[in-house]
Amino acid sequence: MSKRPAEASSSTQVLDGQPFPKAPVSAKKREPGTNDEMGEFEDAWEDEVESDEEVVDAAANDEDGMDIDEVIPAIEESDEPPQAPRAYIPGVHALGKDEVLEADESAYIMRHTMNVNWPCLSFDVLRDNLGDERRRFPASISIVSGTQADDMKKNEVLVYKMTSLHKTQKDGEDSDSEGEDDDENDLDEDPIIEFRSIPHYGGVNRIRAQPLPQSSPLPPATQPYFVATWAETGKVHIWDVRPLIESMDVPGYAYDKSRVQTPAFTINSHGRAEGFAMDWAASGPSSLRLLTGDIHSKIYLTTSTPSGFKPLSQPFTSHTSSVEDIQWSPSEPTVFASCSADRTVQVWDVRSKGRKSVAGIAPAHESDVNVISWNRLTSYLLLSGGDEGGIKVWDLRNVKKAGTSGPEPTPVASFTWHSGPITSVEWHPSEDSIFAASGADNQITLWDLAVEQDADEAGMEDVPEGGKDIPSQLLFQHLGQKDVKELHWHPQIPGTVISTAYDGFNIFKTFNV
Repeated sequence: MSKRPAEASSSTQVLDGQPFPKAPVSAKKREPGTNDEMGEFEDAWEDEVESDEEVVDAAANDEDGMDIDEVIPAIEESDEPPQAPRAYIPGVHALGKDEVLEADESAYIMRHTMNVNWPCLSFDVLRDNLGDERRRFPASISIVSGTQADDMKKNEVLVYKMTSLHKTQKDGEDSDSEGEDDDENDLDEDPIIEFRSIPHYGGVNRIRAQPLPQSSPLPPATQPYFVATWAETGKVHIWDVRPLIESMDVPGYAYDKSRVQTPAFTINSHGRAEGFAMDWAASGPSSLRLLTGDIHSKIYLTTSTPSGFKPLSQPFTSHTSSVEDIQWSPSEPTVFASCSADRTVQVWDVRSKGRKSVAGIAPAHESDVNVISWNRLTSYLLLSGGDEGGIKVWDLRNVKKAGTSGPEPTPVASFTWHSGPITSVEWHPSEDSIFAASGADNQITLWDLAVEQDADEAGMEDVPEGGKDIPSQLLFQHLGQKDVKELHWHPQIPGTVISTAYDGFNIFKTFNV
């Protein structure tokens, strides 16, 4: 059975004492303005009004008595249920005159929003010790982000801890619905947010946290938790945010702020060239590898040893334009993929001579390839998003090796739902057919490749003239954010998506995933 898309919207919620917008789903007619104030009613003919007793006596004696049913016919109650609000789908429906978008809380298990002082282009989820596969509420989430302030000196790296993220409350809700485990005291209380910051010179183009093994606790507090930032200055800084995390988790924990505010290491390999592409790979507790790609098409590798970080001097150089995104292979420790404004996706092996790609897709998209995501469960599947708004799924077993001839590979799936550049894509961490995407068209979409359209449902959608068909694989649409830049699934809370946009963060979980 195919799953139909739902949408999101915005009402008002408070997080840490501030009002935050939510997102829209259904279209509703705006009522004309009315005055809700109540005052004393004044009757110009007050002295001529009969008393209640006089009216009753007149009716009983038929003295000018009047049957109310003869004057005002009885109101017949209709058996027809009230008309449900119409679901609004961008690109398919258009708002009518005097129609506004109104939130539909029934589309979510959980939804919260958070405003920020400065927009964040990028963030990453920080693993915690609260366990995996968490389904109970209230939820707790930790993230790290970097700002884009109006002055280079005002930027920061921010570590947020969000707690008391309660399940969205709905009228007439059945607490046992959808098999969710709920606490008896699961009230619709305000979430709580704490944060710690590090000064960062220059805007943060991208930020990535050190990967930690799945289903394992955080290392001891004495071990660092590294985060890398791609600065607009052309430098890549590596920070230890472990003291900031501990200060929020352990009451009374004190740390040397001057030490935390200094990078553990700074990579100067790119000179003054700005960049966005960055990804960590972990070979062990003391051996980390960080890839960084810049706008001048160069990719550099930095490794770690017990004595510190060491950048390799020779870059990887098969791209001919800006490197937009990088991802290490989830199954091959020496292999990584990259995408570029040169419209290609390249596959590399760090052991190859000459620092050239070993395979590639050219062209992968009609324009710049902005983002990629490597499926961690089915490691031959790679997801890509382009500047033209297209999303494609590639089988890397069919990718042509460098130096060989033959036809270019074709994607195993391709979607053109978004009407703006794709800004982020990511596979679900535990479902190999599900992924999420965001676009400059202010949409976040959730997809499932395993869904096929039923023959009985074909052509049943009410698509207006000039509209577009809804792909069966489109599970959900989340709306309400402006200029969405990046999203991530939370690896320890199944189905939970976090996104950053010009107007702040959204955290939501739907019934569809």
